[in-house]
Amino acid sequence: MDPWLIWLIVAAVLAAAEISTLTAALGMLSAAALVTAGSAAVGLSLPLQFLVFTVIAVVSVLFVRPIALRHVLRPQAERFGVDALVGRAAYVVSEVTGLGGRVRIDGEEWTARAYDETLVIPAGKTVDVMEISGATAIVYPRD
Repeated sequence: MDPWLIWLIVAAVLAAAEISTLTAALGMLSAAALVTAGSAAVGLSLPLQFLVFTVIAVVSVLFVRPIALRHVLRPQAERFGVDALVGRAAYVVSEVTGLGGRVRIDGEEWTARAYDETLVIPAGKTVDVMEISGATAIVYPRD
């Protein structure tokens, strides 16, 4: 069996292992094996192939992996969907109690319930959205 084919198989096995572990280290080793397969196809000797694999593996694991992990583990900068509504102000359209009511959030009407079930919030008041539960905004008066 040709050496380039062996390196290609090693690259595929490491890539498959990376998919199941998601550590980025095995992915870097897979890339190094892939580059080494190319160098073996060109005709480099076996010791030089191991040198190519070692150099690329060390450089990628020590320098590229930390950068990749920093980008992957970065916290989400913006909230989307209903998560973006939490903390926003809402206008009470119809009286809100612990059982129900209606509020307007950014031009859209939502069903609402009072965060404190004993509160009765009259229409026309401004409230803060504390959380979203399904299609219902849980609100608390600003005053």
